[in-house]
Amino acid sequence: MRIEKDCIGEMFVPDNVLYGIHSLRAKHNFPITDERVDHAIIQSYLQIKKAAALANEKAGTLDKQKSALIISACNQLLFSNDYSAFIVPAIQGGAGTSTNMNVNEVVAQLAMRISAQGGKSATEIKPNDDVNQSQSTNDTYPTAGKMAMLKRLSPLLTSIQKLVDTLSDKAEEYQSAIKVGRTQLQDAVPTTFGKTFSAYASMFKRDLARLKHAEKVLSQVNLGGTAIGTGINATEEYEAVVVPALNQYSHLSLHQAGNLIDATQNSDAFVTISGAMKSLAADLSKFSNDLRLLSSGPQAGLNEIELPKKAAGSSIMPGKVNPIIPEVVNQVAFETIGNDVTVTMAAESGQLELNAFEPIMFKSILTSEQHLARAIDTLVDNCVSGITVNTNYCRDEVEHSSIAATVLSPLLGYEKTTALIKEALATKQSAKEIVKQKELLPDALVDNLFSPEVLTNVSKVKDEQSVAGSTLN
Repeated sequence: MRIEKDCIGEMFVPDNVLYGIHSLRAKHNFPITDERVDHAIIQSYLQIKKAAALANEKAGTLDKQKSALIISACNQLLFSNDYSAFIVPAIQGGAGTSTNMNVNEVVAQLAMRISAQGGKSATEIKPNDDVNQSQSTNDTYPTAGKMAMLKRLSPLLTSIQKLVDTLSDKAEEYQSAIKVGRTQLQDAVPTTFGKTFSAYASMFKRDLARLKHAEKVLSQVNLGGTAIGTGINATEEYEAVVVPALNQYSHLSLHQAGNLIDATQNSDAFVTISGAMKSLAADLSKFSNDLRLLSSGPQAGLNEIELPKKAAGSSIMPGKVNPIIPEVVNQVAFETIGNDVTVTMAAESGQLELNAFEPIMFKSILTSEQHLARAIDTLVDNCVSGITVNTNYCRDEVEHSSIAATVLSPLLGYEKTTALIKEALATKQSAKEIVKQKELLPDALVDNLFSPEVLTNVSKVKDEQSVAGSTLN
């Protein structure tokens, strides 16, 4: 055991661990969850420490040997993908100070061990004076959080694009598959599944645009602002080098915010991405609801589409299959919307020069990003790509529905069309069949009137009316 001291007092720390007294205190103080700080934040933090060491070396405030040891320690941690030394819980007080100190302690301890390899005397590397030089939790923690969000956003954008492409393919495949259009769950006017799938694709394109806007917002960081954005204890040389160096290490395109005090105390950037994900979640949930409704039955529901069968649906009802993929997507959507409420309240609760509640914002946003991406992937791979439309059944529904009166009424008159529809419903014939049987209109005209192109396009109906007038005369 080794004894470490801080402003509170002393504590025994096991000799074999890389973390120190601040990390241990955090573990004891925040027994809220077993979930630790997200690995994406730790990875980003290590890249920040590398960039800071290089910037301080170039500024002449950190000697080359210490800088090299800090960078070497960060590289070893990054390449090993071993996060066991980062023990701070994800939900924590202190505005992220415990996370920053955990990283500082681990990097410093590992750097000293590296320096002592080969029997050499260890070079003293201090967590605060060396690893944290020219920094504060208040500029490194928000920067690490934004970096983590940007890294996690990339696969989410890819997943959404895959969903858009799949829906566009479905729109093309079923462009002429006519169906009953409904408003307020009541029969309205005909449409096609091509138009339906195209509308869904258009909706998710807007979600892509909102998230790409959020991506630009997150790229503005306050690194270099230190405690409250004034840059106290950081040299001009450091400020000029640290963000470009960080971009080099992280392969991101970060920019130092124009107003570092604003960027340090205000958290609306996190509300922006959370809000965009809430919109995506609402759209995903509405889409999933529609899939469950359209596939309902099959005997006693709408039964207009069939979803891929993925699992037995009941332990008591043989042969029952449930829409499990849309159901799990619904639940991820509910979670995301709840996370957005958390982010909104946390952002609103910041006070004066700092927001102390970024830890819960980061946990909420990073969870939503990851779960949404995975939910969309399974939605595409295990559901949407395998959807089939019951085209004959849907066409029969249209032809036997009173909505067919939309194209007949201008030609036959309201009263005659009403009587015809009542007869069709009573005899379970289609309106199209009765019109032909009674020879009320030429067969070619009837076929044209009941074509998907005419039934789903008002301008085409008007064109046919003019043709019908000349034919009947």
